[in-house]
Amino acid sequence: MPSLSDKLKALGVKVGASEIQPNAAGKNHPPLEELLGGRWISTRRGEAFVVEQVYSTEYKHGVVPIQIDAPLATLAAWARDERISGFALSQFAFLDTETSGLSGGTGTYAFMVGVGRFVENEFHLSIFFMQDPAEEPALLEALADFLAPCAALVTFNGKAFDAPLLRTRYALNQIPCPFEGFSHVDLLPLARRLWRDRLPSRALKYLEEQILSAPRSSEEVPGYEIPWLYFDFLRTGDAAPLKGVFYHNAMDVVAMAALLNLTAQMLSDPHGSHLEHGLDVIALAKLFEDLHRWEDAALLYERGLKTSLPEPDFWQAVRRLSTLQRRRGNLETALRLWEQAAAEGHIYAHVELAKYYEHTRKEPATAFAWTKGAIQHAQSADLPPYIRQHWLDELEHRLGRLQAKVDQAA
Repeated sequence: MPSLSDKLKALGVKVGASEIQPNAAGKNHPPLEELLGGRWISTRRGEAFVVEQVYSTEYKHGVVPIQIDAPLATLAAWARDERISGFALSQFAFLDTETSGLSGGTGTYAFMVGVGRFVENEFHLSIFFMQDPAEEPALLEALADFLAPCAALVTFNGKAFDAPLLRTRYALNQIPCPFEGFSHVDLLPLARRLWRDRLPSRALKYLEEQILSAPRSSEEVPGYEIPWLYFDFLRTGDAAPLKGVFYHNAMDVVAMAALLNLTAQMLSDPHGSHLEHGLDVIALAKLFEDLHRWEDAALLYERGLKTSLPEPDFWQAVRRLSTLQRRRGNLETALRLWEQAAAEGHIYAHVELAKYYEHTRKEPATAFAWTKGAIQHAQSADLPPYIRQHWLDELEHRLGRLQAKVDQAA
């Protein structure tokens, strides 16, 4: 039976990293361990280079501690993986890769993998680096050893990029993938849920600045420059410009620990969270609504509506809260919100009031009046033609049915 390697070769896939040119100029520059402060470790597939750092769990990244001390049950519900709530903190691995390109696939290599985990009262960060393409198997083995005590990955866009990329590299080198079957918390989708309405970007570096209050130092290098810095290193052997890449990778990993701590606190204690922005409160309300935590969602919507919100977001929150209260059977609150929105010309509120008076109160004449009001607003509102026509078709049909009910009652 042909091996995986034979199958890949038959498909034209190159195994290993042989197409990347090895470093031929390193002899003219200081060794990596001297320049970067790392060391070489032995693995089953050769020597791997690693730079290690240790952070106290009292360390704060900006204003947020990296120590995660909030319950993870709600985070597990959001991630749809109940196992997450039962893991010890030491079983989480925070992982980020730096690669030879951003496209993924078999031609992309993870030349640097930063990974951190909690060991007793410290956060241990190891950055594995491939100074030569021939060292890829050793890097992968060293990473596997680091992940051995863990059961869950924490990444930022890792489900779409880092994890599939590493699975490919392990397969091509015929090494079992060490995180197969792990739980996986990808913080990027969660960040989008919580801050997409307020922040123009949800990039990790931007979240560090705006949410964690942790701007990076002058050592930082832009992510798009990293592949070219690595290729320059392979060509020249000069590792000095890579110091910024190691810094970038380390900050990504540490930032993920702080961001997980912050979001876990927000989800575990939403009403005690000291959220300063109304849009953040509304975003949290939407998330709890999706989790069917309707009581929490309603309280958060009400809290958010008391803050200073942009007008479109305010009325969207009113609509969501009114729908939620109707679903919960709290018609009194729903009516108050619909009347408030109808007074501002919102068509949906007129329709909801028409439905209420037609079906609940059995007052077709009042429902007829609300429908007429909706038609007037649809005709005068600044709407795209197809949306206006959609409203008018629906409302005219409703009006005709209500007219028949009014006539019958008369």
